[in-house]
Amino acid sequence: MKNKPPYPIASVDHALHLATLLQQEGPLRVSEAADRLGVSASTAHRLLSMLVYRSYAEQRPDRSYEAGAALRPAAATRAPVALLRQVAVPHMHALMAAVQESVNLVVLAGTEARFVTTAECTQTLRVGSRAGHTLPARLTSCGKAILAAMRPADVTALYEDSSDADLVSLRRELTLVRTRGFAINNQSTEAGLVALGVAVCDSQGRPIAGVAIAMPSIRFRRDRIPGWIRALAGCAADIEHDLELR
Repeated sequence: MKNKPPYPIASVDHALHLATLLQQEGPLRVSEAADRLGVSASTAHRLLSMLVYRSYAEQRPDRSYEAGAALRPAAATRAPVALLRQVAVPHMHALMAAVQESVNLVVLAGTEARFVTTAECTQTLRVGSRAGHTLPARLTSCGKAILAAMRPADVTALYEDSSDADLVSLRRELTLVRTRGFAINNQSTEAGLVALGVAVCDSQGRPIAGVAIAMPSIRFRRDRIPGWIRALAGCAADIEHDLELR
């Protein structure tokens, strides 16, 4: 039997209850969420907006809300996410200090890229933390880097039934990623943001994550790509080395 905490935080309880309703019972409108929680419509809307921000909910075309990517099962990884984060964070901060741009760690969850953690740089104009967010893997630099390192048959299996991805175009882009040795997201997911990503692989060469440098587009310069990629590759290699020791 679970006992209610002596000092419950109502807003947290409402948010968790709402996330559970979306996951177990399906889409809800704002008015329905308000009725279920016993709160005002404005409060229900604020709660849903926060769930959307953290990828626990998504708004549908009819303005109702459904469970988001964070509530969908993640694909199994060959290294536990907690271990990945623990091993990667020191190397991510070292890379961030070297390039003075934010650094992201990403894992694949089906066809989505799930941001695990961010080493956020201190520049006034910077890319903020994306931890906890999900985006289509085919659009993100890390997602494309991970997909490019997978077996082509596995990529086909992921996307053959997808209605929002052109498999022929995706294969062509992943071939380019493999040739270059890195992937780029040039404002594909967010205006004013550019990211460069590489895969982090296990000892068998299988991708388990991706690491990326993310920057405002105003600071992106193509002549600096080789230096950024060398730094990224070094960070990925350090993460891979430390994972092998665990």
